[in-house]
Order: sequence, then structure tokens, then C-alpha cells
Amino acid sequence: MIRPVEVADIFRAYGPLYRNNHKLPTRHLRAMRAIEICRTAELGGHKYRCDTCGSFTIFYHSCRNRHCPKCQSLDKERWIDARKKEVLPIHYFHVVFTIPEDIRPIALRNQEVSYGILFKSVAQTLKELCKDPKHLGAQIGLISVLHTWSQTLMNQPHVHCIVTGGGLSLDGERWISSKPKFFIHVKVLSQVFRGKFLDYLKQAYEAGKLSFTGKIGELKDKKNFKELLSKLYGQSWHVYCKPPFRAAQKVVEYLNRYSHRVAISNERIVRFGQGRVTIRYRDYADGDKTKEMVLDALEFIRRFLLHILPDQFVKIRYYGILSTRNRSTKLLKCKELFGVPLTETADDQLSWQELFERLTGIDPTLCPHCKKGKLILFEVLGPERSPPL
Repeated sequence: MIRPVEVADIFRAYGPLYRNNHKLPTRHLRAMRAIEICRTAELGGHKYRCDTCGSFTIFYHSCRNRHCPKCQSLDKERWIDARKKEVLPIHYFHVVFTIPEDIRPIALRNQEVSYGILFKSVAQTLKELCKDPKHLGAQIGLISVLHTWSQTLMNQPHVHCIVTGGGLSLDGERWISSKPKFFIHVKVLSQVFRGKFLDYLKQAYEAGKLSFTGKIGELKDKKNFKELLSKLYGQSWHVYCKPPFRAAQKVVEYLNRYSHRVAISNERIVRFGQGRVTIRYRDYADGDKTKEMVLDALEFIRRFLLHILPDQFVKIRYYGILSTRNRSTKLLKCKELFGVPLTETADDQLSWQELFERLTGIDPTLCPHCKKGKLILFEVLGPERSPPL
């Protein structure tokens, strides 16, 4: 059986050439290297022996880099378990905020500042509008997740928000539900979001926090920057609110779908050979059809690296009643109002073996050779060692 193509295969084959041709920031080099050696002998691992048939099995260590397509499943599963404890028996909305194309080159060259502004603008837009009695008059909760890519790996920063369909009253004593099928008109969300983002962007510019290099060098000139702002104020910014969902399982499914994604999964790589990479993507502009695109291997690497986030940048954030400081107070009050049990589960203490089995249905302690015996640790393998079986 032919092994499916992985991002790591492309990096191993064309990464050296790409690195020779481009001066890359340290975080890009580190991510590429991590993906290349993930689950290989270079990272070491554990060697197990079956207590029944005596055969050996090796599990190599994962790189744990957050941009690696192979390393998100277990972390995501632990994260989802934690979120399950916070789900209320209400309807939720999925709202997506996307920045316009004219801002994207600025965001790409100023990721930490621009993505921070994006998060702040989105959160303030939702919280302030929902506090307004004209819309809801309550304190909502939301989880925001940053994605920076389009289906074809181009630069398209946007934030997915899971928003409570209602909130805690401003006096903190009762739950106020939103209309079950309607949140806030997207035109209102768009206008407020646009104003906040551009105001913060202007502040960052005036404080000298933005860098303008390459093709956007002309924006160093204040006149040119003001002209860009005027143009952006005149545009409609894309905000999309998806139909609400009520069941707790649906909330978890949505979180599971968006939380720990990377720019492209290995499953979307169709073919790789002769310097060409074929990827599968969904064309939203053409009826959501599934299509294929062929990219030069070096162009594939370039596009993938567009989405390596700054070190320590937090891409999942919590606001309102779901923020860290409010979980033990306001969220707890909401649970009491709904009669939700307050007992904690121990799912976050599950071992990787237990999580793996729950995720795949495969018991990793079962011998893959005889299908009967149990794997017993035989040896811990140090890095860069590939012993014979």
C-alpha cells in the first residue's frame, strides 16, 4: 500500500533548495525542520515488545510544533474536553470576520500587531453591540480562533467566533436569550468592526508600530496611508453569520472543526512528483465545488510559510463570560441559572494512549503484529537513532 503524501515529504525534498534561495526568519526554519523530522528516528522514541509474540514496535516522538499537520489531534482532543465543561444548554452562533484584501499585505508584514488588532476589534464589536439594549443588553461569551489562509493557501486572515445566543444580564442575575434564529444584522457588525479595526490600525501607524517593506513601502508616506484608510472606510467588510445550532454536540463539533487547524492537512494533498504538488480545495465562489490545483513545490512551500504565526502568539482567545477570569464567576452563575451540573470531569487527565484510542478506535497498547499481545516498553530511544527491528 502506497503511503499518502505529507507536507513533510515536500519539505524534505524541496526544503533545502527553498532555504538556499530565501532568507527565512528563525520561526520558519524551526517549523520546517520540526515538520521534516516529526515522528522519525531523529526525534527518538520508544521501543516496545509484545508480551505474546515477542515482536518489536517503535513509536517515534512527535515534534509538537503547532503548525505540523500530524501533531494537532491529541492537543485538540484535550482542548475539546475542557470546552465541553463550558457548554451551556442554549443556541450558539458562528460568526466569521475577514479583513479586506487591501489590508492583507500590511497584516502579513506586521503579523503580531495586525492579528492582535483583529482579535481586539472582533471581540469589542461583539461585546459592545450585545451589551447595547437595542440588540441584547447582556454580557455574552465567545471563543475566537484565528485562521490566516484561504483554501488555496493564500493570505486571508479571518477570525471564527463561536458566540453564545444570549448572555448574562448586566446586573448578573438572569439569562437573556437572543432571538433563536437571528443574532445581529451583519451590516451592523461589519460597520462597527471596520471602524474599530481601522482606528486601531491608525493608532499603530502613528505610534510607529508598523513596518512597510517591499511592495507596500509607499505606505510609509503618511499621505498614502491616509488615502488607503479612506478607501477602506468606503468598503463593505465581510462578516458572515452562520445559522444557529443548539445541541451541545453541535457546538463541540464546530469547535473541533476550527480550533486546531493548520494551513493545509495532509489529507488534502492529492499528488506530489516532478516538482509539482496537487492539492484539493473547495471553491466557495463556484457553488462550494471541490477542485484540484497544481502548484510548483517551491510555491507550495512559500504559501505554507505565510501561515507560520509569530512565536508565543495566541491564536485561540476567550472573551466575556468565557474568559479565564470570568469562568469561575459569571460562567458559573450561568450554569446555576440553567441547572447545569458543576462537577468536573477528569478527561484532561487521560493519557495519550487513552485519547488515541478514543480518537481512532485503535488500542495503541495492542500488538499490531499478532493482534493479541500487549506492548511492553523495551527501550527508550535517544534522538537520531534508527535501530533495526
